[in-house]
Amino acid sequence: MNKKVNENNLKPLIEAGWKILSDRNAVSKTYKFKSFIEAFSFMTSAAIFAEKLNHHPEWFNVYSRVDVVLTTHDLDAISELDIKLAAQMDKFSAKLI
Repeated sequence: MNKKVNENNLKPLIEAGWKILSDRNAVSKTYKFKSFIEAFSFMTSAAIFAEKLNHHPEWFNVYSRVDVVLTTHDLDAISELDIKLAAQMDKFSAKLI
């Protein structure tokens, strides 16, 4: 079962550059790549992983930039799935940056 997390659980995300949004229960991060194809490759890897989790990001892409917001809508909170997806997205981006 997916559970809400408290702020102590968010420390690794914050240390990795994720920001807690002040206007909603969510975290966000902007990834910058060398090219559109790298950004798209990142999004493809993240999309496949997200589909396996059945937990999908809100994101926006322009050329080499991908803005990501993670939240769990049915909990109106940041959950364990958000933390898991964020950590995997960071791993995918590290291979490209």
